[in-house]
Amino acid sequence: MYIGSTGIDGLHHLVYEVVDNSIDEALAGYCTDVLVVLEKNDVVRVEDNGRGIPVGLHPEEHVSALELVMTKLHAGGKFDKQNYKVSGGLHGVGVSCVNALSSWMEVFVHINGELHYQKYLTGIPEEDVKRIGDTDKRGTIVRFQADPTIFTETTVYSFDVLSNRLRELAFLNKGVRIVLTDERLSTPRTAEFKFDGGLKQFIEHLNKNKTVLHKDVIYFLGTRDDVEIEVGIQYNDGFNETLFTFVNGINTREGGTHLLGFRSALIKTINDAFKKSKFAKKFDEALSVDDVREGLTAVLSVKVMEPQFEGQTKGKLGNSEVKGIVDGFCSDQLSFIFESNPEIVDGVLEKTVLAAKARIAARQARDLTRRKSLLESSGLPGKLADCQEKDPSKCEIYIVEGDSAGGSAKMGRDRKNQAILSLWGKMLNVEKTRIDKIIGNDKLQPVISSIGAGIGQDFNAEKVRYHKVIIMADADVDGSHIRTLLLTFFYRYMTPLIEKGYVYLAMPPLYKITYDKQAFYAFDDAEKDKILAASGKDPEKVAIQRYKGLGEMNPEQLWETTMDPARRNITRITMEDAVQAEDVFTTLMGEQVEPRRQFIEENAVYVSNLDV
Repeated sequence: MYIGSTGIDGLHHLVYEVVDNSIDEALAGYCTDVLVVLEKNDVVRVEDNGRGIPVGLHPEEHVSALELVMTKLHAGGKFDKQNYKVSGGLHGVGVSCVNALSSWMEVFVHINGELHYQKYLTGIPEEDVKRIGDTDKRGTIVRFQADPTIFTETTVYSFDVLSNRLRELAFLNKGVRIVLTDERLSTPRTAEFKFDGGLKQFIEHLNKNKTVLHKDVIYFLGTRDDVEIEVGIQYNDGFNETLFTFVNGINTREGGTHLLGFRSALIKTINDAFKKSKFAKKFDEALSVDDVREGLTAVLSVKVMEPQFEGQTKGKLGNSEVKGIVDGFCSDQLSFIFESNPEIVDGVLEKTVLAAKARIAARQARDLTRRKSLLESSGLPGKLADCQEKDPSKCEIYIVEGDSAGGSAKMGRDRKNQAILSLWGKMLNVEKTRIDKIIGNDKLQPVISSIGAGIGQDFNAEKVRYHKVIIMADADVDGSHIRTLLLTFFYRYMTPLIEKGYVYLAMPPLYKITYDKQAFYAFDDAEKDKILAASGKDPEKVAIQRYKGLGEMNPEQLWETTMDPARRNITRITMEDAVQAEDVFTTLMGEQVEPRRQFIEENAVYVSNLDV
């Protein structure tokens, strides 16, 4: 309930909760350095140079304040407004919750020249808090090991997942130095984050591989009615919005009242500027929220004394008063900045007017599509061989490259719950295309119609017709390109499809190995060598067929290797970190060539067959 899951996301959430305590010390002005160490055997160590958790006896509970904080819900200093005006953490249950979910935890507190220590087993103190020495340091060290009986999926932490979140925290807390070290490797790996520019640098990081419309980031910071508001904005020439919102350092992925206030202020200010501009004479419609979002890169961070979140994992801010506070403050700041910087306004307005014209064209394309589907007997595309089952949770659709493979898939499938959609040729790279071109595209339209949930802002995850969307392409360069183009489309225009875990990649075999009248399938060279070694036969006398494409397989082979749920290999596509996903798609699929060349040069060493 408190960490979201007992899977890999929940496991990493344990680290975030302990780090949040150190960040709370930084927010209060007492901590400048945070060290996160991944030790061997899945042990995590978090150190800070804050004040140290108090160790004296609590006047009412008659136990050490340290023990109270580590073992009792709602006992943290964050519930005392004199200690923390704002804080993250899970409503004060953060570190005690981590303690309860750990096989063991130990805490070292450097405070007032003394070093104190306490250890816990599954959240229960092994002994009282004791002084174990003197110290010239200050701060807290927490070491813990996640309980494998609770985290049954895995207890292995990802360096990349943690580094992305810690980078985010460093951007949001300018001047705080956060270091992540992986001691599990023979040569330790370290990442250090410290950004004196804060949100300005965050925006520059997000836009580093994009062509920006104005060099300087629009930035403002201030406090209104006890709510601290920090905003960074910069427009680029792309067609997508990149927007992240935070409350007390916590990423509110589902937005909330602070986002509503920000959006309201932005659209109002831009429309006011539009009415006074030269563009108003050439375009007589008001600009919409969608127009303003095109090419927008923005980060909104608010600090609220008593945040109310919808759901324990803090996906959405619910404080109703925050909307008006953020709206009023951002409107004032943006109006002043726009009036002082007419060159920024002109660039932004030109961009939003083009977006508005594309929106109208897209609306007309949608209307035309709807009219066409009404005239046809069915709204589903002709290339779709649908399944009999109507419950989306039991249905899966294979998006197959080529008519030949599509024909085999149609004959080999389970008609009850497996649908087949054949694609021909390569589709648009949507990273470089406006939505009006996408809606009418003959390669993408069948995908949109088959999934049945719309695209972009109109996408409704509840209308998705299949809860497994499986991309099945050849195991070659062209197949990889088609997979990438489809994933770019899903990420940009059907994001919830990936967030809900509905998108998969089929893993067709590369080899068929036949001996003693038996067939074996290998998915890579290593597996082929393993099968040959196990056969005990002379490799020269074993029949080895290398598949050039899915179309070479007959329906029975395609079923038993790639489509049979009992035997197939499919990989679920997940989005562990939105900032990282944005960066990768922009680099690999965007307009700029240089970042892509640099990426290839840096990563080519890890690739055995590089197609250039």
